[in-house]
Amino acid sequence: MRRAVIFRSSWGWMGISETLKGIDAIALPKGSKRAIESDLHSAAGEPFEEGVSARLESARNQLLDYLSGKRAAFDMPLDVSHGTPFQRRVWRVLLRVPYGTLRSYQWIASRVGGRHYARAVGSAVGANPLPVVIPCHRIVAQDASLGGFSCGLPMKRKLLTLEGTLSKLRSE
Repeated sequence: MRRAVIFRSSWGWMGISETLKGIDAIALPKGSKRAIESDLHSAAGEPFEEGVSARLESARNQLLDYLSGKRAAFDMPLDVSHGTPFQRRVWRVLLRVPYGTLRSYQWIASRVGGRHYARAVGSAVGANPLPVVIPCHRIVAQDASLGGFSCGLPMKRKLLTLEGTLSKLRSE
């Protein structure tokens, strides 16, 4: 059974869920608690019960510190076991993209099998269940345009602004 904590941040409602192995889903800010519940449910396709554990409390504090500009890295056990082997490979590469840095889908693809995997990388990045912690928002198009983001482009812009990298992209 998964456990989750849903909470308000200065950015909106957020949620984090865990399994026995570690944090398995993060729902980035939305306007309602119900939207977060829906995001957490679809992240793993399993129900969860609301409750707080030491690990969820630590993850919540780390995320809140990040959103307030006080944290640049995360330290929490992750459970990505529901991803495919290819997705997990992509997510491991994403974990190596440092705060304040942008990389392209092709850059990721060249590290997981070749530049011709850029579209498949895009799909794996979009399926990331742990946005921000596995920093998919730092991945942009090869032409320095914003690219996509499963949590919406306004959220991607806000995260890149927080990290000081939005100005490195070409204007859209």
